[in-house]
Amino acid sequence: MGRHSARADRPADGPAAAASGTGRRRAQAGHGTDPLPGPGMPVGGPPGASRDPVLGWGVIGAQRAQGTGGYGGAGRGPTGYVKGEASFTPGATPAGAGRTKLPEPRREAGGTSGGSHRAGSSGVVRTVTGVAAAVVTAVLAVAVAGQVEDGQESRAQARAADTDGRQGAGAASRSDSRPTPNGGAELPATYDQQMARKYPLDPAAKGTGDFATMGGHDSAPGKGEVLRYRVDVERGLPLDGTLFATAVHRTLNDGRSWGHGGTRTFERISSGTPDFVITLASPRTTAAWCAKSGLDTTEDNVSCDSAATDRVMINAYRWAQGSQTYGDQMHAYRQMLINHEVGHRLGHDHETCEKQGGLAPVMMQQTKFLTTDGRTCRANPWPYPAS
Repeated sequence: MGRHSARADRPADGPAAAASGTGRRRAQAGHGTDPLPGPGMPVGGPPGASRDPVLGWGVIGAQRAQGTGGYGGAGRGPTGYVKGEASFTPGATPAGAGRTKLPEPRREAGGTSGGSHRAGSSGVVRTVTGVAAAVVTAVLAVAVAGQVEDGQESRAQARAADTDGRQGAGAASRSDSRPTPNGGAELPATYDQQMARKYPLDPAAKGTGDFATMGGHDSAPGKGEVLRYRVDVERGLPLDGTLFATAVHRTLNDGRSWGHGGTRTFERISSGTPDFVITLASPRTTAAWCAKSGLDTTEDNVSCDSAATDRVMINAYRWAQGSQTYGDQMHAYRQMLINHEVGHRLGHDHETCEKQGGLAPVMMQQTKFLTTDGRTCRANPWPYPAS
C-alpha cells in the first residue's frame, strides 16, 4: 500500500490523539488552570515553584511539555521534575506525544497577557516549549516514517510469501540463475534415440524415382575381404539419409553381422564402382526396382535384393514404420532389414524357424511372420547373434 494509507493507519498515541482522550483533557487542564499533578506532587504545585496564572507552574510546566505528558516515571532534578527516558527513545513514537502542544495564553482585557513577572515566565516557557515541540515533531516524523517503512516491508513480505505459496518450492528452484543445458535449446537426439523412433510415412508413398548418393566415405574397420558399397536415397523422401547411411555402416560392420570372424568387412564409398548399392526408396519405387528381378513387393509392402541390378532395395515405409512382428523395437527391426537384404546379395536364401522359442534366423521373412511349421521364434536381427 502507498504512503496515504500508511498515514491513515498511524497509532492512536500520535498527534491525532491530542484531539481526544487524555491528550484533550490535559490540554484543557492547562487552559487557565493548574496542570494535572504528577505522582507525589501536591495539588498546589511543587515546593518552591512559581505559579503562572496562564501556564501553570512555570518551568515545571515547560518540562512537562517536553516529557511524556505527565510526571509518571519522572524524577526530581535540580530544577524540578524532569522528563522520563522513554519520551525520546530513537525510532519509536513518544508516549503521550499528543500532549506536547500547550494551549494559547488567555488574553486579558486590553490585549495584554499580564504584568512583568508573567511576561518573563511566559518568554522562558515559550522558548523551551518551542524547542521541545521541534524535537518531539522530529521524533514523531522519524517514528511515522519508520512505521510506514515497516508496513511496506511487511506487506512486501506477505506478498512474497503468498507468491511462494502459490508457486510452491519448485518455483524457487526454477527461478535460480542456473544455466540450462545447451542454452535452453533441446539437445539433438543421439543415434540410438533416432534409430528407436518411428517416422510418419504413407504406405503408398511414391517418390520422384531419382536418387541422391550420400557423400563422404566410411573406411572398412575389419579384416578379410573388403566389400565396397554406396548409399543412395530417393529424392523427396521425408527421412534422414545421413541416419540411414550411418545405420548401414554400423550394422554391416558389427561383429554379429556378415563380417563375423574376420571373413569380410564393408567400406562405404560415394564415387567409383561399388559392389552393390543399398537404396532407400518409397514403396512404389521399391516395387518398380524389385519387379526388374521378378519380385513382387506390393502384397506386403516389403523390401528386396534386386539381383538383376546393383541395388539392394530398402522399402522406406518399413524403414519408417517397422512391422507388427517387431512392434516398437525399431532399432532392431532396421538392423534386421539391412542384414536380411544384404544376406540375399551375399547368396543366402530364406530360412524358417527351426526351434520353438528360439531366435529366428536373420534370413527368415521376419517382416511377415515369426512362425513356420507350427514353431514360433523370437525376433532376431543378426546372422551371428551369439558373437
